[in-house]
Amino acid sequence: MTATTTAPVQTTAPSAGTSSASPASPIGPDTQPGKAAKAGKADPGTPVAHRVLTGDRPTGPLHIGHYFGTLQNRVRLQAQGIEMFIVVGDYQVITDRDIADRLAEHTENLVLDNLAAGLDPDRATIFAHSRVPALNQLLLPFLSLVSVAELGRNPTVKDEIAHSSQAAVSGLMFTYPVHQAADILFCKADLVPVGQDQLPHLEVARTIARRFHERYPHADGTAVFPRPEAVLSEAPLLLGTDGGKMSKSRGNAVYLGASEDETARLIRGAKTDTDRHIAYDPANRPEVANLVLLAALCQGRSPEDVAAELGDGGAAALKRTVTESVNEFLRPVRARRTALAADRGYLRQVLRDGAERANAIADATLAEVREVMGSV
Repeated sequence: MTATTTAPVQTTAPSAGTSSASPASPIGPDTQPGKAAKAGKADPGTPVAHRVLTGDRPTGPLHIGHYFGTLQNRVRLQAQGIEMFIVVGDYQVITDRDIADRLAEHTENLVLDNLAAGLDPDRATIFAHSRVPALNQLLLPFLSLVSVAELGRNPTVKDEIAHSSQAAVSGLMFTYPVHQAADILFCKADLVPVGQDQLPHLEVARTIARRFHERYPHADGTAVFPRPEAVLSEAPLLLGTDGGKMSKSRGNAVYLGASEDETARLIRGAKTDTDRHIAYDPANRPEVANLVLLAALCQGRSPEDVAAELGDGGAAALKRTVTESVNEFLRPVRARRTALAADRGYLRQVLRDGAERANAIADATLAEVREVMGSV
């Protein structure tokens, strides 16, 4: 089965300072530094049709880093008429923990956060990984296409292992990028909205797609799977309030569903420095620059302009500006979230409808894989 496509879209990104994203290619065996990945797509600037897959693990509520890193991209791509697939990786929760705590609640809340951000379930297929059995059958041939050494070198896996709550690294954690490859390739997605820290995982999916084609091409020489490209936010990776990676598990994130008072308390405790002059200098003053960037993203301005306006106001003025900017920006998102949260049955129906659509596509893809592999 080939991927269905929808209305043509423009792949070039708007200018900086707007809510935008742009296709970007991770560097690896399939690409050369400074060159676009060759995935059989039109040149940048030419309207082409796409299918997109992205998703999250239901380990807790989504935060503002998720919004600027991926959610904003999802909404923008949907508005352009692109066919969207959003996977809730419920099985993948146990990659770095022994128990999937409050899994049903967190799964529904992930749907809630995506819908509050602007995803439309009538135009996006939102489904839970565990409800699509064919994904796990695709995992087996995919595992044969990567080596243990390649998985061990994945920097994102290394970071997740370092922060894992498990005493030992599980096989599921080690093969997590291959699970993500199955999620991406089952629907033959050619674009994947990701943050910078997820690029190594996407490179695994690209490698698997290429190697599967080398071993199992169609009789006419065509590939079963496209080699997906990243859609990166123009926003750099946001740090947490402690200066480390913003993460649901590290207590350093501003959640989309947090109250305005909770947001203010968290930002008041954010790490800064002793220099009263506010400047946007990510290399030398990363914590201050991160807060300036967060305010700028929420205001739709450049971080340099925000820093210049604050001048010698010091950390207190900076934190007040960030708090006001974040709360104002998230106010409509939080209002939609509150309204949607009143009907949990609707959230479950969204997941059921999405699973039905995803299963039809996954079963067809698995049948195609069996055919090219010569399975009975």
